[in-house]
Amino acid sequence: MSRKKISLIGGGQIGQILALISAQKQLGDVVILDIPDFEGSVKGKALDLMEMRPLEGYDVNITGTSDYADIADSDVVIITAGVPRKPGMSRDDLLGINLKIISNVAENVKKYAPNAFVIVVSNPLDAIVYAFYKVSGFSKNMIIGMAGALDSSRFKAFIAMETGYSTQDVSCLVLGGHGDTMVPLTRLATVGGVPVTELLDAETLASIEKRTRMAGGEIVKLLGNGSAFFSPAQSAIDMAESYLLDKKRVIPSAALCEGEYDIDGLFIGVPCVIGAGGIEKVIEVKLNDAEKAALKVTAEHVSGVVAETKL
Repeated sequence: MSRKKISLIGGGQIGQILALISAQKQLGDVVILDIPDFEGSVKGKALDLMEMRPLEGYDVNITGTSDYADIADSDVVIITAGVPRKPGMSRDDLLGINLKIISNVAENVKKYAPNAFVIVVSNPLDAIVYAFYKVSGFSKNMIIGMAGALDSSRFKAFIAMETGYSTQDVSCLVLGGHGDTMVPLTRLATVGGVPVTELLDAETLASIEKRTRMAGGEIVKLLGNGSAFFSPAQSAIDMAESYLLDKKRVIPSAALCEGEYDIDGLFIGVPCVIGAGGIEKVIEVKLNDAEKAALKVTAEHVSGVVAETKL
């Protein structure tokens, strides 16, 4: 049986970590693609990973390229191409330049890998995944944005850090846009089945919610040049793995809503069942009035950014 094929569009910080984790998990052969100016860089990274194979014991092949023909017949395409944030920038500030990049990527993925499951990581996420969808014409179940997986991971991390309990036992969910208006659902968060509201006081929980919403910016500020790369990469791999192995995991992701949560025509963070059919289902959580109001705010913000794409 032939190996699966995973193509990574963008060979920067996230792209190289994606390649590493994909190889270590032996999810399939990996192609790292970047623009011609960076072809030497991605070929070097690919060769470095190939030379690491004997040490790690994996046998998948990793190649670097600037030729889109090399992504032909990919099973999964993960897109990180674009400019990262700098201190003081919001994700929305990146829209103009990254919109041009994603339009070119979408045309090429449509041409060479029309049957791939596509995971978009580039920011501003909700608008960029929408742009890919409109330009590529992919079916809504085969195009998804990596947002809620990362946002929920950060929410879990902060709960674990505050309680001192294992991250493995933390369960929580973040809805909405991948930005400062996202909606952490504290009411539903648990640690080992125990409601987090019984473990932490309201003030601490409010600070965790705020830190979750601003988590990406916190890292951008600390790094000084660039944005997060380890956690976004692992988040995207979780999504790819669930598709490739038909795991049916429920992962918060930016999916096209067509009436779910009273949202229509927007890609926004909602709990998705990811399996061999791509996005196989969007699960609707019953929200209280405050949560509905917060989700409406984030949807309006996403709608405003999407409108700027003029697609």
